[in-house]
Amino acid sequence: MRTTITLDDDVAVAIADLRRARGQSLKEVVNEALRQGLRQLADPPRSTRFRTRSVDLGRCLIGNVDNVAEVLAIAEGEAFR
Repeated sequence: MRTTITLDDDVAVAIADLRRARGQSLKEVVNEALRQGLRQLADPPRSTRFRTRSVDLGRCLIGNVDNVAEVLAIAEGEAFR
């Protein structure tokens, strides 16, 4: 199939670099890049599961931290306001 496409400058430079490095034609490089790109687009994204290990930090040294104003008063004195 013959078609005309307009390439962005950065893509044209990358293709030219690949052509020189591999000694391939424009057609070969573009077809290979499109095949790989289309294969990646067709595959569903792989989910990466992260696991965080829990660590016992001991008891809270300042008591209840639900009241932010109280915690600031303890940490900075009454001058925090």
